[in-house]
Amino acid sequence: MSATSYGPSYVRAIAPYIAGKPISEVAREFGLDEARIVKLASNENPLGMPPSAQTAVQRAIADLGRYPDSNGFDLKTALAARYGVGEDWITLGNGSNDILELAAHALLEHDQSVVFAQYSFAVYALATQGVGARAIVVPAKAYGHDLDAMLAAIEDDTRLVFVANPNNPTGTFVPGEQMEAFLKKVPSHVVVVLDEAYTEYLDASQRYDSIEWTRRYPNLLVSRTFSKAYGLAGLRVGFAIAQPQLTDLLNRLRQPFNVNSLAQAAALAALGDRAFLEKSAKLNSAGYKTLTAAFDALGLEYVPSHGNFVLVRVGDDDGAGARVNIGLLKEGVIVRPVGNYGLPQWLRVTIGLPEENETFVAALRRVLGRA
Repeated sequence: MSATSYGPSYVRAIAPYIAGKPISEVAREFGLDEARIVKLASNENPLGMPPSAQTAVQRAIADLGRYPDSNGFDLKTALAARYGVGEDWITLGNGSNDILELAAHALLEHDQSVVFAQYSFAVYALATQGVGARAIVVPAKAYGHDLDAMLAAIEDDTRLVFVANPNNPTGTFVPGEQMEAFLKKVPSHVVVVLDEAYTEYLDASQRYDSIEWTRRYPNLLVSRTFSKAYGLAGLRVGFAIAQPQLTDLLNRLRQPFNVNSLAQAAALAALGDRAFLEKSAKLNSAGYKTLTAAFDALGLEYVPSHGNFVLVRVGDDDGAGARVNIGLLKEGVIVRPVGNYGLPQWLRVTIGLPEENETFVAALRRVLGRA
């Protein structure tokens, strides 16, 4: 008797998302002291949760016996005021990952197509597969988005385009004028999800007003997160801004209590904590200089990054990334191998605190035999 296969074939074909290794797992696997392990794998803010958010969480604990506000009134009101849009332009998500999934479920039918770039966030492919849609993967240009090629790749059945800016895992960035030129040419029936998870790390000279674009382009949905620069990765809060005809669709599918009470309270506090955001950006800029200077000294190729991480090539053979990654794990340093992105010679390294960056560089020298 043959085994029963449950579920549609396109779901069975999905390779589950692989997250960065937690510190506890590495400690168990290699017999290391958790306190001495440095995690630079998941693009988290090394400063952790801002004190303002910690205080807000402590206050919110008293109400945990009750359900969260399903509509996130206070947080949506604050976001609407910050970005100058109506509250019906906002969808809250359980992290921006939730927003990406909601967009796929709301906008795609089986076998319709989705366009995204090679070396872009793995969840774009997962969200596409999860609804039985067809992925059109456009070859990268200098490890980033080739917007002209992506525009040319749009087909009659294309309904969704994912663009990450800055891009993860490569850190590449598309200037605002190029991005808007692309938006002007995308057919009106195709929704562009502009994933700006790392936008707070951009230099002032690189910033553009994507929220203003949502007023001019009804087919644009901007996705952002509190997981990175705002330091709330463990609480999972993201949001989307778009015209109401799009957010209405997402909110029809959104789970009723997808952002919990603690997350809403923390996000509301963090949103108003501009000092913490500025501190995070300055720390990131200094750490980027430390890491890239070390890579230059070691003669390692890396992709110039506009996020809070750097993609670095650690060898020429296809086993290099995995081999160096294991060596670093044995040294108590967790980074992110990116072989699943088709980059087996590379590692993605999150920018940490100064002492964490120094620990990583010293460990990398030892693993590469250049101590």
